[in-house]
Amino acid sequence: LLIALVIKLDSPGPIFFKQERIGLHCKKFKIWKFRTMVTNAEKLQANLEAKNEIKDGVLFKMKDDPRITKIGKFLRLYSLDELPQLFNVLLGDMSLVGTRPPTVAEVAMYDEYHLQRLQVKPGITGEWQVRGRSEVLDFEEIVQMDLDYQKRWSFIYDVHLLIQTVTVVLARKGAC
Repeated sequence: LLIALVIKLDSPGPIFFKQERIGLHCKKFKIWKFRTMVTNAEKLQANLEAKNEIKDGVLFKMKDDPRITKIGKFLRLYSLDELPQLFNVLLGDMSLVGTRPPTVAEVAMYDEYHLQRLQVKPGITGEWQVRGRSEVLDFEEIVQMDLDYQKRWSFIYDVHLLIQTVTVVLARKGAC
């Protein structure tokens, strides 16, 4: 409730951000997050594409992205914007640990072998989140992390990644 109030006080627009993502076996679902950007952020991205720091242009990451609100920077720093994804876990679209859930536009740019990432339920956290977060700027490296996760998967490994996630988030390692 406190996060919702602060988002409302910080900038006009909805509390939650919903976006269509691609999950297990290419099934589409709506991902829930706390809104950390201005309401027209997706439209503004086209003007910022030249500043994309991710190689290959499949993902979009930009340091000091002007679309991020003041409270949004704080929420992202501690990954608090991800908390509503617990609803996605309860709905069965996501898992606590898994691969990063791609957008429809990202999947449209995939090469054939990238689709292997979609053979595992996407997660709130995973290899990418604990091994670099926003510091990993190579899409192929992110794909490799997801494929490594698939090969190494076990209940114990998921518990290990959950513990590492807490450590990484509290240390603000790799947060944008």
